[in-house]
Amino acid sequence: MDTIVDKYLKGLYEHLSEEDKTDLASAKGATECQLAKLKEQFPECPAALLQLLGQINGTYWQAYEDKEIAVLILGSDVTEYPYYLKSVEQIIEADKYRESIRTRYEDYLDKEPGLLGKGIDPDVNMNKWLCFADCMNNGGTSSLYIDFNPTKEGRSGQVVRFLHDPDSFKVIAVDFESYLQLLIDKGYDFIDPAY
Repeated sequence: MDTIVDKYLKGLYEHLSEEDKTDLASAKGATECQLAKLKEQFPECPAALLQLLGQINGTYWQAYEDKEIAVLILGSDVTEYPYYLKSVEQIIEADKYRESIRTRYEDYLDKEPGLLGKGIDPDVNMNKWLCFADCMNNGGTSSLYIDFNPTKEGRSGQVVRFLHDPDSFKVIAVDFESYLQLLIDKGYDFIDPAY
């Protein structure tokens, strides 16, 4: 029986351009050792994300042998901004960020009700979140996270989308599998239909 990751990738390939399909064919999966390091850093890392990384260890200017690929394979609730999947190494590197939402925004947090979505704890350092994807403009506009430390209104493992200008943090799925299903249900609408 196909997993949600198998289903997601099968549908994704049907929507990609020929160039992206060729580039993605160069991708290799993360090794067991790499995945173990990610699990050590984030013990609650979802099995579906580990499976995805086990097939494709990143598409974010990721080198595979003599080829570097940059393929947008993920989306969010904001259609016009597709995302690159980060590699295990890039995810672990992003963990060095040690600032909470409250620290970053201070008084602005209380003045802008749209900044913080329901279920997100503004006092948890963002290095406790697993950042698995960055937007097409190298993360400056948007990033996707798995949040393991929500408020009581949230759920551990929820997927959070950060969007810049105006800044906002919003829960877009209750878990990673639901996130992939959301993209499937939306018909991979983050991919340019000109392909």
